[in-house]
Amino acid sequence: MTLGGGLLIAGTTSDAGKSVVTAGICRWLARKGLRVAPFKAQNMSLNSFVTRDGAEIGRAQAMQAAAARVEPSALMNPVLLKPGSDRSSQVVLLGKAVGEMSARGYHSERREGLLETVTDCLTELRRTHDAVICEGAGSPAEINLRRTDIVNLGLARAAGLPVVVVGDIDRGGVFASFFGTTALLSREDQRHIAAYVVNKFRGDVSLLEPGLDMLRDLTGRPTVGVLPYAHGLGIDEEDGLRVSLRGTVRESVVAPPYGADVLRVAVAAVPLMSNFTDVDALAAEPGVIVRFVDRPEELADADLVVLPGTRGTVKALEWLRERGLADAIARRAAEGRPVLGLCGGFQALGERIDDEVESKAGTVEGLGLLPVRVRFAADKTLARPVGEALGEPVAGYEIHHGVAELLHGGDEPFLDGCRVGPVWGTHWHGSLESDGFRRAFLRRVAEASGRAFVPAPDTRFGELREEQLDRLGDLIEEHADTDALLRLIEGGVPDGLPFVPPGAPGGTD
Repeated sequence: MTLGGGLLIAGTTSDAGKSVVTAGICRWLARKGLRVAPFKAQNMSLNSFVTRDGAEIGRAQAMQAAAARVEPSALMNPVLLKPGSDRSSQVVLLGKAVGEMSARGYHSERREGLLETVTDCLTELRRTHDAVICEGAGSPAEINLRRTDIVNLGLARAAGLPVVVVGDIDRGGVFASFFGTTALLSREDQRHIAAYVVNKFRGDVSLLEPGLDMLRDLTGRPTVGVLPYAHGLGIDEEDGLRVSLRGTVRESVVAPPYGADVLRVAVAAVPLMSNFTDVDALAAEPGVIVRFVDRPEELADADLVVLPGTRGTVKALEWLRERGLADAIARRAAEGRPVLGLCGGFQALGERIDDEVESKAGTVEGLGLLPVRVRFAADKTLARPVGEALGEPVAGYEIHHGVAELLHGGDEPFLDGCRVGPVWGTHWHGSLESDGFRRAFLRRVAEASGRAFVPAPDTRFGELREEQLDRLGDLIEEHADTDALLRLIEGGVPDGLPFVPPGAPGGTD
């Protein structure tokens, strides 16, 4: 059987740009008319998506599938780990949750069977596509995890893939990172490291070239791209928003408001925040400013407060109360100022939560702002609902263990949830990407807030996303050696790549 070409994009670190480069290569190849698919064997992320057939995968892979102009599939992300604490994660296998597992248990017990599963999925994608662009995780030089690796060199060796390593030069030390990453690998692993890509470069490339020449002399491997620092890419993030710095501003369109006023949106940065990409559609609106906050005083000037999804609803409630945010949100509601709860945030706004599944905390009082009781079920709801709300068509997706019982309908229904006064809640993720519905909702928010804000009539979120994906394709087409990339994709692992000492500790292969 002839398989399609393949390439694995690894990184010197997490957040080096693997997702961006993978998506960019997918879009570049799709524009060339090739059938291309993304693949990530194992993904750790709280940002996930539901495929049309009801499978849960990482949002980064769904974004990469959009870049490739193909429908996302569980084959593209066979293993998804959703952290529930620093030490354990929910394991989602081929789109379905199969249980919780500690990090030690996962790495010691599951690797052998999972490697076979992920290689089978990759083989099927390669059978049906001209090329499959795989994304690694973290760094391939995590020598403590090499024995159980199924996503970096473990996958590359099992599937015969050449590897391109991406380094973030904006962090500094990129040459040391490239050299060290290669030199810490065993001889057999190094055989797959074929090239490097520099990401986030600012300045004159000619000043970098002597270093690239020296890197090639040291390692025997070329640099096949120097990608410039690109502002405002706005793609779906994988491993979680960096919210350690307060007041993080979500990337948004740099455009003046369409009306006389702006709208300020404050998103509570709750623990285990999931699918915070829901607010991207708000940030895409001219005149809407989205910030992530963790103090009650930061809600004072907000026209809308969003309680986002979370994989720890009970933990999020504790956090909101400890920080004084729960009281601040209750005061907002009493004053008639808008609050929106999405998925776990919707559950937190209810009256009571019965949870013997996620936190195992039993019965916990919610914020009491919506007439909802939530019972956590062992089986996860995964759905792609469509409907109508606020007089507009709307579509979304659902990912939750909590089953909400509406004690009464509130003032009006709101998707699968309800509205009571200025407080809105729904399990639907992605609903704000529906343009007409988003505009109708923002008009309600502006009216309740007394703002002379008017949604722009021509903002189309889907088109903005397509423009961003084309920008990623342009990065590859304009700043990478595309002929060299094609040779790797079609020809596989190059012959004669030299060994860079010292190699893996202990001489392990």
